[in-house]
Amino acid sequence: MLAFGTVIESLLDLSPVIPVVVVHDTDEAVGVARALVDGGVPVIELTLRTPVGLEAIRRIAAEVPEIVVGAGTVVTPDQAAQAAAAGAQFLVSPGSTDRLLDAMAETGLPHLPGVSTVSETLALIERGYRELKFFPAEAAGGVPFLKALHAPVPAARFCPTGGITQASAATYLALPNVGCVGGSWLTPADALAERDWTRVSTLAAATTGLAVAG
Repeated sequence: MLAFGTVIESLLDLSPVIPVVVVHDTDEAVGVARALVDGGVPVIELTLRTPVGLEAIRRIAAEVPEIVVGAGTVVTPDQAAQAAAAGAQFLVSPGSTDRLLDAMAETGLPHLPGVSTVSETLALIERGYRELKFFPAEAAGGVPFLKALHAPVPAARFCPTGGITQASAATYLALPNVGCVGGSWLTPADALAERDWTRVSTLAAATTGLAVAG
């Protein structure tokens, strides 16, 4: 199991599924992180979509060192710096601008900038990126898009996120240019609200059977 402070060589190889989690209080964040670890998932992407996002990252980093905690929905340069200061071990953005890319790089943390087109993918490859977030995956073309992109742009490897379900995850993971998928189905809103950590652990454990294309 990965511990806090682990050197991350590839974000896409941490787990077949990176849970994308939205929390509304910090106790909820710690509980879901522990439940994911119990289910065998060593990583969590804690989004900055709520006011408690940064503090939730701080608490997970301090109280659940067994999990690699990242900040998701990073959309401004300030958020990149704040997430790093809070203890995030990686950053994920839904898209990218030059300022945002520079800010994420300045943190020294691994990061996945988001793309949804071929031109955006090529622009990031020119900047040296090889691992990218494909978002919003289902709305932007899903499996057919990524399958078509592999032949002309084989250097790019993706973590598709957005609309992916437990049922569709395996289809994405079978693609040669997909390293993992991002998903919220491991942490349903009602399970978090009810503190049903057994359910979260069970959903997490089910991901161990998902295979990634070699």
